[in-house]
Amino acid sequence: MSRASGEEDAERDLRGTRIEVVPTLGRRLLRVVSARHLAPRYRRITFRAEDLHDGFPFRAFAPTDHVKLFFPDPASGRLAVPVVTDRGWHVPPELGTPIFRDYTVRGYEREAGELTIDFVVHPHGIAGSWAARARPGDEIGQLGPRGNILFPTDYPHYLAAGDETALPAIMRVLEEAPIGSRVTAVVEVDGAADEQPLDVRDGVDADIRWVHRHGARAVGGAWSPLEAAIRSVPLPDSEPAFVFVAGEATVLTPIRRYLRRELGLAKERVDVDGYWKQGVTNLDHHAEIDDDS
Repeated sequence: MSRASGEEDAERDLRGTRIEVVPTLGRRLLRVVSARHLAPRYRRITFRAEDLHDGFPFRAFAPTDHVKLFFPDPASGRLAVPVVTDRGWHVPPELGTPIFRDYTVRGYEREAGELTIDFVVHPHGIAGSWAARARPGDEIGQLGPRGNILFPTDYPHYLAAGDETALPAIMRVLEEAPIGSRVTAVVEVDGAADEQPLDVRDGVDADIRWVHRHGARAVGGAWSPLEAAIRSVPLPDSEPAFVFVAGEATVLTPIRRYLRRELGLAKERVDVDGYWKQGVTNLDHHAEIDDDS
């Protein structure tokens, strides 16, 4: 692909994400204050904690910031929330092994002291089944975030894509993208019943595309509806785009290769994050999707 020298210079000035380390890893007990369905399999839960008024490190346009949530043991009802020490986590033995999952910070209201998390609910799995039953007064534990991952604000176009697990981050991109920019959002869900209204920041031009898999989830690097939809999004050299994609790790491997190898997008312009992997508990989603540089 040929480019004018001015376009090459403009692209070199663009940057990727940057991380601001949070000095103190917050530890809290969160109490449910409200819970409502956004779609049949999607539930928004708002929590309150005494020190959320001042101590939570929320930053605008850091849509992938996440916390560790700790859930009660389904058998015993005990809630094990670690205390962070210089030697790592410490949990009293009588509380058992901590049960935790990573979740995107969907929203934060400082004055109200409230934190909002969106959950995919389902009958299997600790977190999803807890969220399906959660009622006001229920408690879980929380650690983090350990840092703020700030998206760049100097791109004319943002592509935000993924499955249901990426939807909170995609929502935040639509709501927090720079004024004057364009956002293409591609969301893979099972069917039309899983779609929901998405808010868009005033002054942002949004193109929202829903993709249905109809019960068939691609794994092992197979062609997926999400990949097909991403390939249909124009990413011309004349309009540099920052691309964020998240979801099941093996589904994302060919998507990352398309973006990096076929399109030749610079590494700083592409953030592909495996939020989960079929058959794996607590996937390390900070690891690279594949061995691309």
